[in-house]
Amino acid sequence: MAKHDGSAFGVDGGSPDPHDGDESAEIRRIIEFNAADDAAQAEASYTQAEREEDEALDAALREVLSSSLIAGPDPSVLEDVAAEPEPDSLEKTAQDAELDAAVDAIYRDILTRAPEHKVQPSLERVRMCLDMMGNPQESFRVVHLTGTNGKTSTARMIEALLREKGLRTGRFTSPHVENVRERIAIDGRAISREDFIQAWEDVQPFVEFTDAKSAETGGPRMSFFEVFVVMAYQAFAFAPVDVAVIEVGMGGTWDATNVIDAGVAVLTPIALDHERWLGATVEEIASEKVGIIKPGAVVVTAAQEPSVGEIIAAKAREVGARIEAYGRDLQVLSRETAVGGQMISVRTAAAEYQDIPLALRGDFQAENAALALAAAEAFFDGTALSGDVVEHALMAVSSPGRLEVVRTSPTVVVDAAHNPAGAQATARALQEYYPGTRVGVMAMMADKDVEGTLGFFEPVFDAVVVTDMPTDRAMDAEELAEIARDVFGEDRVHVERDLLNAIDAAGALAEEANEEAMITPVVVVTGSIQLVGNARRLMGKPAPDGAE
Repeated sequence: MAKHDGSAFGVDGGSPDPHDGDESAEIRRIIEFNAADDAAQAEASYTQAEREEDEALDAALREVLSSSLIAGPDPSVLEDVAAEPEPDSLEKTAQDAELDAAVDAIYRDILTRAPEHKVQPSLERVRMCLDMMGNPQESFRVVHLTGTNGKTSTARMIEALLREKGLRTGRFTSPHVENVRERIAIDGRAISREDFIQAWEDVQPFVEFTDAKSAETGGPRMSFFEVFVVMAYQAFAFAPVDVAVIEVGMGGTWDATNVIDAGVAVLTPIALDHERWLGATVEEIASEKVGIIKPGAVVVTAAQEPSVGEIIAAKAREVGARIEAYGRDLQVLSRETAVGGQMISVRTAAAEYQDIPLALRGDFQAENAALALAAAEAFFDGTALSGDVVEHALMAVSSPGRLEVVRTSPTVVVDAAHNPAGAQATARALQEYYPGTRVGVMAMMADKDVEGTLGFFEPVFDAVVVTDMPTDRAMDAEELAEIARDVFGEDRVHVERDLLNAIDAAGALAEEANEEAMITPVVVVTGSIQLVGNARRLMGKPAPDGAE
C-alpha cells in the first residue's frame, strides 16, 4: 500500500497559499453563473413549434421502445411460451413413456410367478441361476439385514453412511412404495429405466433355463422375489458398486437374498409377523432370521426379547461371529425432537457421536440410527466415522412412507406400520410429535394381526376411517370396520371405501374434534405399505428416490 504523505493529487507537500482557496471559489462561482445564463438563453430561444416537434418525437420513440421488437411479448404470452415443453423435453417425455411401458411389461411378467410373501424353502434355484451367470454377487461386499420392523429405514441409513464415505453403493429393499424400480437403488437413486430393462435382459435367459431345469424334477419356476434378487445382484455387478446393503424379503435362512457372504449382519427388532410362513412364536421366527449370520461376521443386533437374544448368541457361537448388541455395545444416549426429525447422541463400540441431526422421527428411528452407525463402523473394521460423514448422511436421509408428511392443511402423515410391534412404535411417535386430535385412515391385509394392530392405535386415534385397497390380499373395509368397532367402539369408526374420500372425511373429523386452536390436528394413513403408496400418489408426492 502506498504511504500517504500529506500531498494532494501529486502536488508537493509544501505549505499552501492561504489565498488559493478564495481564488478557486471565485472561479467556481463564475463558471456556475455562465452555465445558468446559457441555459436561460437556450430556453428563451426554444420556440413552441420546436417544442411540439420534440414531444412528437418522444412519443414515437416511446411507442417503438414498448413494442414487442424491443420490450418483448406480453408477459402472459411469455409465461405460456415458458410453460410449453422444449422439443428436447417432449422427446425425452416420449422416450420415458416408452421405457416405462417396457418396465411395466417386465414387472407384469414377473408378477405371474409365485408371490414374494410365499417363502419357498430352497436356495437351489437362485444358486443355479447365479452360478450360470458367473456369480455376480461375489463382485461386491455386503451388509445384510433381517428383522421384523425397521429394516428398510436402517438399510437406508447404512447406505447413506457408506455413500458419504465415498463408496459406490447398491441398496436392495422390499416391498416398493410406489414404483418397482425403488427396490434396486444405486448411489441412493432408484435404478434407471434403461438399467432396469438391461438387468432383466441380462438375467432372462438364465431365469428361463433355471425354470426349465426345475420343472424337469417337478419343481416350481423361480418366484417373483427370486427373480428380483437375481436382477439386483446383476445390476450391482454391472454398475459396479463397492458395497451392497441387502434387506431380506422375509425370514433369513431360506430367503432368496441369502446366497451372499456378508461380513456384517444386522438384526432389527424381531417380533411376530408372517407367522404362516416363519413360525407361530417369536423364537421360531428368530431361528429362521439368524440364518443370515455367516462365519466370522460381525452381528449388530437391536434390543431383543431375552429368548431371541439367546438364539442370536447361539448362532454366533456356532459360526464364530462376533456380536455388538444394543444396550451393551451401542445405545442412544439422548434425543430431542426437532422440526423434521430429531437431534440424537449415540454411543457405539468405537465412538460417541454427539448432537447429530436425524431427518427421521420417532425413538425407534434413533435406535435404528445407532444400528446403522455400528454396522458402518463394522464394515470399516471397527473404525469410528468422522462427525462430518455422520452428520451429512443422517441429516439428509429419507425413508418414504415412514412417519412422512405428505400434505398440510390438514396435516396428513403416512406410515407403513402393519403389525402390532410397528403400530406400537408409531403410536409412541404420534403422541410425541402430534399432541392434537389424531384420526386414522386404515386398511390392512387379511393375513395380518388386525386386532392386535388396532389395539395399539386405539389410545392415540380419536377416530378411525376404514377404507379399501385394490388387492385380493386386503381385508374388506366392512370386515375391518367390524373388528375396529370392537376395539374403538361404534361411534369412533367410520367407513369410506374410496381412499381420497376417506382422507377428506378424516380431515373433517380431525378439524371438527380439535379443541386447541394452536395445536394442529393430523390425519394418519397407516396399516399397509400399499395403502401408504396409494396415499402418497393421491397427495401428489413424487415416487421415492427419483423413480417417478
